[in-house]
Amino acid sequence: MELGNQIKKYRTQLNLSQEELASTIYVSRQTISNWENDKSYPDVNSLIRLSEVFDISLDILIKGDILVMKEEIKEEDIKTFGKIGNILTILFVIMIVSAVPLFYFGKIGGIVCWATIAVATLYVAGKVEKQKKEHHIQTYKQIVAFMDGKCLDEIENTREEGKMKYQKFFLVLFSGLVGLLVCTFMGFLIIWLK
Repeated sequence: MELGNQIKKYRTQLNLSQEELASTIYVSRQTISNWENDKSYPDVNSLIRLSEVFDISLDILIKGDILVMKEEIKEEDIKTFGKIGNILTILFVIMIVSAVPLFYFGKIGGIVCWATIAVATLYVAGKVEKQKKEHHIQTYKQIVAFMDGKCLDEIENTREEGKMKYQKFFLVLFSGLVGLLVCTFMGFLIIWLK
């Protein structure tokens, strides 16, 4: 991280030893050494004292670290979104594929098992929607850009938001058609198995 380098730089500019800086901000010399070597990170009170001693703003003192932290958070968000999306896909496929066998062979137990899978799928779908709202991604193009670690510019975002009304309509229409096809297929399969 950058903070260790920042502390060392400003300390040497003021011709302070680690021990002198430590006594000024009420910590041990070893603590200063740990901060400068990125072995530990100062708490908020220590950061404020450091910024006062160095006569710089907190923003300047920790600017590089903020950028690094934002990158780490963004990367973590992308991984989380990808994992939840993969889990949703797997559950959705299991839910569709298992419907006929569980209904036909499992009777009441099969229906309960399928309902459990469906509830789990809906729960994970809710988590995906929550992630999408948190990161302001709704359209396919926005999701792809997010997964690549990029952001759409303002004009592209406006275009995508304009498309959302139509995309929701077509999504509902498509979902209804898929549901109709699945139900029709299941009906024919049940009739064929009897």
